Amino acid sequence: MTAAIIRNGEDILVVRRGAGDMLAGLWEFPGGPVEHPETIQECLERELFALLDIATKAGPVVAVCDHAYESGSIKLVAIETEIVQGKITLSVHDKMRWLAPSDIRGLTLAPAAIPIAQSLTDF
Repeated sequence: MTAAIIRNGEDILVVRRGAGDMLAGLWEFPGGPVEHPETIQECLERELFALLDIATKAGPVVAVCDHAYESGSIKLVAIETEIVQGKITLSVHDKMRWLAPSDIRGLTLAPAAIPIAQSLTDF
């Protein structure tokens, strides 16, 4: 699974999962599952276009988290990402915010996003 770290100055984009989703109401960094044979960067660029209607350029990995949900384990890879074109339009998420890394930690985050959020305040 991939997660985008998209910055607007010092703030980072977070989105909230919409109603009907397995983790509805929880905040996360946008992204999604890797499909074979794409790279994690290609995956993230594809997912962000599908989820938020933005063209992006995915860069280096900034954090990795392994997490076990009841439905199975995931490896969440957070990647520095830049918006290159478009305006964010929500489709499956119901809210978005630009927040300082320290403020993100105060949200009700999806469990796998918690270590990613904590790592953002470390650098």
